[in-house]
Amino acid sequence: MAHPSLPKRPMLGPLPVLRSPIGLAHAVTALLAFLIVVDVLDLGAAAYMMSVMGDLASGGAADVGAGAANQAVAAIGMTTSMYMLGQLGTATLFIIWLHRVRHNAEVFAPDVQRRTPGWAIGGWFIPFANLFIPYGIAKDVLRASQPDPYASELRHRGLLNAWWGMWIASSIFDQFATDQYDEASNPQALHDAAGWLMAGSALDIVSAVLALLFVRRLTAAQNEKAMAGRQPLLPSVPQNPAAGGPVMGGSPVPGA
Repeated sequence: MAHPSLPKRPMLGPLPVLRSPIGLAHAVTALLAFLIVVDVLDLGAAAYMMSVMGDLASGGAADVGAGAANQAVAAIGMTTSMYMLGQLGTATLFIIWLHRVRHNAEVFAPDVQRRTPGWAIGGWFIPFANLFIPYGIAKDVLRASQPDPYASELRHRGLLNAWWGMWIASSIFDQFATDQYDEASNPQALHDAAGWLMAGSALDIVSAVLALLFVRRLTAAQNEKAMAGRQPLLPSVPQNPAAGGPVMGGSPVPGA
């Protein structure tokens, strides 16, 4: 007589473990600081352009040589190139950092995450959707990283909203200012476009400062929660000791 087979034991996948975001946070903040410096230089270059083209537009061409005009154009071009390179590196590391903190949120409070960790990367590359998907992920990670993920109040939400709103505003304004500069065909138009570039640099500085503060606050929140050992425990499942340990930069962390 054949005996019924016993049900197979369900296969459990590897439990998520904390991975330190501190090193990435340091790199991101350093690059954001670099962008702030470049924005200050860009602001100065645009101010110089505005002065030179203002003199030309007012009829002072005799007092403004071709060398000054060429220097103004070269200064704008140099700072723009520096900013584009810095922006590329900053965006790359920022996305990697966001994916890392989203991974940690899977340890802290997976049930408050509305999207999988992959969206922390892919969400940035979908037109129009990248205006709200990364924000939603950052908001969920922020909630999971606070001491009580289920509290009605979300800590640092004001900082998140300020950074995200300023990032969108500065991105739109930068495109507008760049178009004005590219389309300028006479000294007066270049003078006016330089003013738009100065305003765009100021907005970029504010956006970068807010992004820097957000990265530091969220990273610190995850480190504090890890130090306190507030990860949710799954009943009857052996826990990896690393999941309750501190998120320390520069120290070996399983899965890092």
